[in-house]
Amino acid sequence: MITVHKAAELTGHSNPIFSLELSQKPGVLFSGGNDKGLVEWSLENNSFIKVMFPVMASIYAIHCPVGYPLMFAGLRSGEVLVFDFIGQKITHRLRHHIKPIFDIKSSAQKDELLIACEDGTVSVWSLKTLQLLHSIPVSNDTVRCITINPAENRVAFGCRDNRIVIYDLEDYSLIKALIGHTMAVFSLQYAPAGDYLISGSRDAQVKIWDNKTYSLLQNIPAHLFAVNHIAFHPTRPYFATASMDKSIKIWDAIDFKLRKIISREKGYASHALSVNKIAWNGDQLISTGDDKNIMIWAVSF
Repeated sequence: MITVHKAAELTGHSNPIFSLELSQKPGVLFSGGNDKGLVEWSLENNSFIKVMFPVMASIYAIHCPVGYPLMFAGLRSGEVLVFDFIGQKITHRLRHHIKPIFDIKSSAQKDELLIACEDGTVSVWSLKTLQLLHSIPVSNDTVRCITINPAENRVAFGCRDNRIVIYDLEDYSLIKALIGHTMAVFSLQYAPAGDYLISGSRDAQVKIWDNKTYSLLQNIPAHLFAVNHIAFHPTRPYFATASMDKSIKIWDAIDFKLRKIISREKGYASHALSVNKIAWNGDQLISTGDDKNIMIWAVSF
């Protein structure tokens, strides 16, 4: 029996929040959205620390690569800002794309950064030199999300044209396109064991795909509206989904059964508008969205 209570609420953003990312340093969270800066928060005392840097356009993606003292912020303008934690300043501005950046991920094994853009391409950069290495033409439409499997030999891209496209991470050759969603794919996550891939779409469905055969294992009518984000618990066999329907749901990662709903309808002082992003910090589930608030949920399993 999963129980949930709201441990804290972080307020201060003046507009919808689109991105959340845990720092490489424990106890620190970053957020960004449709206002003037990227914000740092303490998860140790649930408080505002500072505005890291101002931005001229909405932040759609934040990424903190393991093993590097860097943070990347992808903007609606297409620019990616590179913040150096040691120097405490923006050191680079990656100006390859001119349309909005929707997701940023990295491969620790390859020391490469992947940036997904509305222009339908994914650009690949060296984390060591911050030089552009490749540009992958993934779709004729927006690439919304990226996930890399635990073995770091596959990468999946979710597209606005309803497809999930799997590439070989070694040489970026196309392996397979997964067809099934009827609307844009907003979120993708490989299971921690690497045996399956979960996708969430604007069609409100969550789909489970076998990672060897690429067959559809299960379709879950998960939400009433778009599934904006999916996040696996770091150590326990559960994952959470966040939706435009204002709810957060916790699912069993083995039998895919629904275990908990966090919403106002269920009596929680939860989000009043779309939930855009979630992140697990141990047994804490952190959520944010269009209501400008960040909520921290203490989950007991």
